[in-house]
Amino acid sequence: MREWLNNAVFYEIYPQSFQDTNGDGIGDFRGIIKRLDYIKELGCNAIWMNPCFASPFGDAGYDISDFYQAAPRYGTNEDLKELFEEVHKRDMHILLDLVMGHTSVEHKWFQESMKPEKNEYTDRYIWTDSVWETPEGAQTLRGISDRDGSCIVNFFSHQPALNYGYYERTAPWQQSPEDPGPRASLEELKNVMRFWLSMGCDGFRVDMAHSMVKNDPESKGTIAFWKKVRAFLEEEFPNAVMVSEWGEPDKALEGGFHMDFLLHFGPSHYNDLFRCEKPFFSSEGKGNIREFMDRYLENYGKTNGKGLICIPSGNHDMDRLARTLTPEETKVAFAFLLSMPGAPFLYYGDEIGMRYVEGLHSKEGGYNRTGSRTPMQWEKGVNAGFSAAPAEQLYLPLDPAKDRPCVAEQLGKEGSLLEEVRRLIQIRQDHPALWNNAKIGGIYAKENAYPLAYIRACETEAIAVVINPGNKPQTVDLGAAYADMDLENPVYTIGGQMSSDGEGRWIVPGASAAFIPIKGTVG
Repeated sequence: MREWLNNAVFYEIYPQSFQDTNGDGIGDFRGIIKRLDYIKELGCNAIWMNPCFASPFGDAGYDISDFYQAAPRYGTNEDLKELFEEVHKRDMHILLDLVMGHTSVEHKWFQESMKPEKNEYTDRYIWTDSVWETPEGAQTLRGISDRDGSCIVNFFSHQPALNYGYYERTAPWQQSPEDPGPRASLEELKNVMRFWLSMGCDGFRVDMAHSMVKNDPESKGTIAFWKKVRAFLEEEFPNAVMVSEWGEPDKALEGGFHMDFLLHFGPSHYNDLFRCEKPFFSSEGKGNIREFMDRYLENYGKTNGKGLICIPSGNHDMDRLARTLTPEETKVAFAFLLSMPGAPFLYYGDEIGMRYVEGLHSKEGGYNRTGSRTPMQWEKGVNAGFSAAPAEQLYLPLDPAKDRPCVAEQLGKEGSLLEEVRRLIQIRQDHPALWNNAKIGGIYAKENAYPLAYIRACETEAIAVVINPGNKPQTVDLGAAYADMDLENPVYTIGGQMSSDGEGRWIVPGASAAFIPIKGTVG
């Protein structure tokens, strides 16, 4: 495990929406540099930046046309190198978003691959032998060139899948991961990593990390693929970090990733927490966290200490927290997010309660996600301090509400969401029992009931976390593991202080959270 990951708190930046410095209405690298001190003062010591490479932006930069060139709208390679340097000056780290499962149709590799004549890029992508053949369960491009065959795509129809081979092959055009085409694709991925790691980035968040080797039902081929990548990194860049968008931590960590995200789709029940009809963190108190916690503990057990499971506040693919939670409910939700194991990931603007902007037309493949990608709201002035461009030239419209939240109004204001998040991050950093790799146990999570409780522990301390998002107080017996809680000296409280009823039960106030030391465990 990379040592700095032990207490890393990440801030996700969507570069086109963060800060514009040249007045074109689109965020840029210089804007990120301008706001690094804000991120540092918030308490975040690591950054995940969404794709910033050359692209036609049919999918907001997840359709790359040149892996070795920064997107001109953000700046130059030199600007990006300066960003890396400025991050490191502040004792922070930065991960780039690596999209190596597919490219844009405009990538020169794909343009060469479309030619009927055999060349070094013919097998860089996955082509059937006949234009009339559409593999079962796959989407394809067809009739787009003189080359016979249809080409597999990974997501949108303008994102042809790079060829890393098939684990189980059922057609003659399906290649083994050890065939020349897939091996060349792997070597090019290493070259891309080499280029940016040598320039100064600290690693990568890998998009769709599970999708590399095709027809791989148990992910054995994909795990083997990433093991090769990890071995390359250990040899040449031993400090590089890999974070996966996979959603199956046991597989991702076996493949060599240091961390894996819990995703908002699939079996994680992550949406049960914040984004469903009855979220657990709503003060209505009608949610259910049991299925989430059961699945989380199952995955936590599978990691066997090999890496971290990350629970994000949100990201560019999800609805904003504020679409379903009030600012006060969000404070309690952050008490959970910033006390669980694994590296926390804060999506830009969640710390001030930025809202999902309703009714926007899709922008760059955003569709229903577009409302979560609007410009960062820094102040009350022109364009919320995001850009000096005319409003109609902004990357996306701002939240039109007169009471839209902004940094300037919340910074230094006692009781604001921003200050509560800052306080929670500081408390997390001050207590190793709350760090990313400290253990979790003593889970109290009942079906359709409140509160939620768990114990975080390391060699020097143990802290009980008790969270009751519902607005009704609860009287519960949390069990023997909680018997020695030091209720008189809580590390953190919001919404009222816990107490004992004198009969072995605890009274947990409504809409509250508390981090309470367990006596006799503090070194």
